[in-house]
Amino acid sequence: MMTGKNNSWLKNIFIHLELVILASVLFSVSFPNLLFEKGIPFFAWFAYIPLLTIIRKYSIPACVGWGAIYGLTSYSLFNYWLGAFHPLAGLIVYSIYLVFLAAVFLFLKLADIFFKDKAYLVQWVIWLSYEYLCTRGFLGYPYGITGYSQWQIIPLIQIAGVTGIWGVSALVTFPSFWFGAALLKNTELHRAREDFRISALWHSVYSAVNLFFKKEKITAIIWAVLLIASLVFGFINMKDFSSYPSAQIALIQHNTDPWEASKAPTEWAINEAYRKDLATLTRLSNEALASSPKPQLVVWPETAFIPRIYWHTTYRDDQNSWRLVRELHDYLASKDVPFLIGNDDARMDPSLNPNQYENYRVDYNAAMYFEKGENTAVYRKLHLVPFTEHFPYQKQLPWVHRMLKEADTHFWEKGDEETVFKGPGFNFSTPICFEDIFGYLSRNFVKNGADVIVNISNDAWSNSLPAQNQHLSMAIFRAVENSRSMVRATASGQTSAIDPNGRVIAESAPFKENWLNAAVPLVTNTTIYTLYGDYLGVFFSIASVILLLFGALGFIIRKLKSSQ
Repeated sequence: MMTGKNNSWLKNIFIHLELVILASVLFSVSFPNLLFEKGIPFFAWFAYIPLLTIIRKYSIPACVGWGAIYGLTSYSLFNYWLGAFHPLAGLIVYSIYLVFLAAVFLFLKLADIFFKDKAYLVQWVIWLSYEYLCTRGFLGYPYGITGYSQWQIIPLIQIAGVTGIWGVSALVTFPSFWFGAALLKNTELHRAREDFRISALWHSVYSAVNLFFKKEKITAIIWAVLLIASLVFGFINMKDFSSYPSAQIALIQHNTDPWEASKAPTEWAINEAYRKDLATLTRLSNEALASSPKPQLVVWPETAFIPRIYWHTTYRDDQNSWRLVRELHDYLASKDVPFLIGNDDARMDPSLNPNQYENYRVDYNAAMYFEKGENTAVYRKLHLVPFTEHFPYQKQLPWVHRMLKEADTHFWEKGDEETVFKGPGFNFSTPICFEDIFGYLSRNFVKNGADVIVNISNDAWSNSLPAQNQHLSMAIFRAVENSRSMVRATASGQTSAIDPNGRVIAESAPFKENWLNAAVPLVTNTTIYTLYGDYLGVFFSIASVILLLFGALGFIIRKLKSSQ
């Protein structure tokens, strides 16, 4: 008898493990992945249904455990390429989402206990709150927000100009929670699972949905109306920019991970690798400048030129590096077009680095603007990659800091200014690398006067097309949210030009030396998102807290009444 119970318990475990794996696959395949270059956005609309079965079936402690498994599994599949970035990157991100999703499953289970028939609505709000909170603070990491899976559905994503990414996520996640609740309510469906006939299963699914619709048709109708309204708005809002003035920008893709050169066995080999990169960058720039129409601006990727331009120009403590910097200065001085170059902006600053043996050097990941060889403006990266570029808790967690340093982590100092460059006929700002996946940064740049968003990135380290497309899929929303054109100059892809509709209007082939001379429309409209930012994400976060508090209070009152 005990053996039968044990077998039944094991069978349930395996069934629900399969559901977790199914949910993880639906989630990861919704975004760009190894099998489908652009992802399958349709899967995102139903990706969380399997999880609701687990929430309903298990106790609170078990739900926490299943949430941890889902967090680990889903992000291991989705962000499989992280290990190539840094030895600890994958371990850190997968562990973070193991903890995050464990907590989310706890709150989803509490909603199921507190609200019974209306639990799906509260769970939906909790999920949206989780997605928003994942973008905040030191651990902010927007990869995996559901709305980004719809990056190619141009009419739908136009509402991002009103709601930010959160409106898109709200529309896309709702069916998972509504249909999940519908399927859980139907006992006939549970019996049909034991029947291997597809017809019986489909009949039971239809019955479950039909029955649930009779009880919960108001929410379904509201969602359908909002979806249709969003699509209508999208079609109406999309503009033809052919009559707009434009900016002509050359984007250089030299197809090299610049930091690989530092791994060469000798100083001479390192210097030669840097020289080779410089030769490639200048050759591609010359080709772009010779094209028609002539570019107004040339953009090199993030840290495309490794020797520290300001440092070696000012202090000249390394003659080989200084010669390379001088070659770059001479080249730029010969051009009548300004250049934007990604570089390590190193300075002596005893207040930030008191170590004399390090020459008091402080490093910033920067974008430097050159006019006829003169560096006239600098932007220093504001939002650094946690753990791998920035770790502010050295005193509180010295062992973590020591582990990161031993893994050859290169820390940067944070910048302090949202720079807007005064360009040749247009103003622009330059989010560096993954800064373009945070809505608030591009919004602030546009509020400060940026006409174009110019991203410089290096994703070459990943050697992964899905990683580069995942990055691009999020960058597109910055254009839509702020009604601004965006261009991206990357080391290996996806170098591209994006119009304010979020449409990629020009793109260079990945993993090839190339340049792109793109004309992007200059638009100066002010969107609701630019004015008010992530108000919808904040609303979902506050609403989830209030709902859970009132739900807990109601649950306690019901328990007290039933015990009397």
